[in-house]
Amino acid sequence: MKVLITGGAGFIGSTLVDSLLGRGDEVVVIDNYATGRRDNLAEAAGLSVVEGSIADEDAVARAFDENGAPDVVVHAAAAYKDPDAWAEDARTNVLGTANVVRAAERAGVGRFIYFQTALCYGLQPLEQPITLSHPIRPEGSSYAISKTAAEQYIALSSLEWISFRLANAYGPRNLSGPLPTFYARLTQDKGVFVMDTRRDFIFVDDLVECVVKAIDGDGRQGPYHISSGSDYSIKELYDNTIKALDMPEKADVEVRPRGEDDAATILLDPSQTEADFGWRISTPLEEGVSRAIDYYRAFGIEETYTHLKSVDGTGDHTA
Repeated sequence: MKVLITGGAGFIGSTLVDSLLGRGDEVVVIDNYATGRRDNLAEAAGLSVVEGSIADEDAVARAFDENGAPDVVVHAAAAYKDPDAWAEDARTNVLGTANVVRAAERAGVGRFIYFQTALCYGLQPLEQPITLSHPIRPEGSSYAISKTAAEQYIALSSLEWISFRLANAYGPRNLSGPLPTFYARLTQDKGVFVMDTRRDFIFVDDLVECVVKAIDGDGRQGPYHISSGSDYSIKELYDNTIKALDMPEKADVEVRPRGEDDAATILLDPSQTEADFGWRISTPLEEGVSRAIDYYRAFGIEETYTHLKSVDGTGDHTA
């Protein structure tokens, strides 16, 4: 099978690349390395890489035309590193998606798989756990607005598509969210705090296992959730980080009350995904955190990212 992956040098994209190459598939990647890392992709038989932005129609055309039509497209590329970069969010997440969708239509792609954010349901979901029938309310962030517009363009297309609305993915190569922030600040002896919130965390290998099932034809057209089905406090994530780092002296940490606009929990209901894909998570939080910390120790973290406003003006958001 030939699979084209946008954002294939990023966290989830590169993990998927490794999985597909490992079973003998041919993979084409397009990435501009805005947040992806070059060392996420090793040279390998069956792998072709086009360096460029999906907002560049010519670069997208090269990815499709120079390597032959793919059977499946997995659209993982997204702008998310600056919550105030509205123009870049619109350019990459909306215009870029339109470019990829149109190219996929011209190439006769059999299935188009998209990664959507759980923030499409808003910062204050109306139910917990969140079901697929929950209203779409992405107005809380530029990232969510642009990712949701992209999902709607995909649905407007002639393609057979699946949109995976994701819980908080974590694991090796992840540079966004609380876990890499905890690691960076703890290992640089900087101050750390945690918010009194709970979130649904999904280990990247479990996520990729479900995506591979979709690549192979499981599931029906439309949206699905990929999530653990459980929520964990940010303090639990921090405690597992301390354990993995063997820093018992840092165990005492300030727990700050959440703001009025911050959801107590964001928990996605994965029951439809479990039923249609025969899939469930298999990685406990403690194991997943340990494996992520091993990666950070080996490869380092130069920068972490967030698509949400910081909670204290420092640029760190640990919710």
